[in-house]
Amino acid sequence: MSAPQELRELLLSRIIDVPDYPKPGVMFKDITPLLADAEAFAALTDALAGLCERHGATKVVGLEARGFILAAPVAVRAGLGFVPVRKAGKLPGATLAQSYDLEYGTAEIEMHADALVAGDRVLVIDDVLATGGTAEASLKLIRRAGAQVAGVAVLMELGFLPGRARLEPVLDGAPLEALITV
Repeated sequence: MSAPQELRELLLSRIIDVPDYPKPGVMFKDITPLLADAEAFAALTDALAGLCERHGATKVVGLEARGFILAAPVAVRAGLGFVPVRKAGKLPGATLAQSYDLEYGTAEIEMHADALVAGDRVLVIDDVLATGGTAEASLKLIRRAGAQVAGVAVLMELGFLPGRARLEPVLDGAPLEALITV
C-alpha cells in the first residue's frame, strides 16, 4: 500500500535527487531535507506510527543507520519500545548476529540477544528498500529471537531493484509497506 496522495506529494517534495553519489551513475535519494522539515517529518512519523497500530506491533526495529532516525520517533509516537539492529561489533553485551550476501561479499547485523521475546510483534522500519538484504537478515534475526514479524515499513522503495521480490518469501505473509515507490 502506498501513502495517500497528499502525504506522498509532501514527502517527495522534501527528497532531493543527488546525481552520481556515492559513485557515478547512481541517483542518490537524500532524505535530510525531509528530516529538517518539521511538518514533513511529523507527517512521516505519524504515518509509520499508524502502521504500527494497524499491524499490531509491540516493538519497532530500526535498521542502521537512517532507519534509526525514522524508527525511534515512530516508537515514541506509537508508545512502543525501540530496538536497534546494528552492523556487527557495535553493540555491547550478548548479541544475536545474522550474516547476509552483498553483491560482492557478505555483511553481518546484530541486535541484543534479550531485546525481543516470544510474543513480541515487530515492525521493521527503514528509509529505503533497495536490494532487500539488510531487511531480509533482520527478519531472520527477529524470528530467531522468538518474536513475530508484524511487517516491514519503508519511506521509499526503489521499485527498479529486487528488494520486494527478495523479501516476499521471508515475510511469510507479513505486509511490506512503502509510503513511496520510485
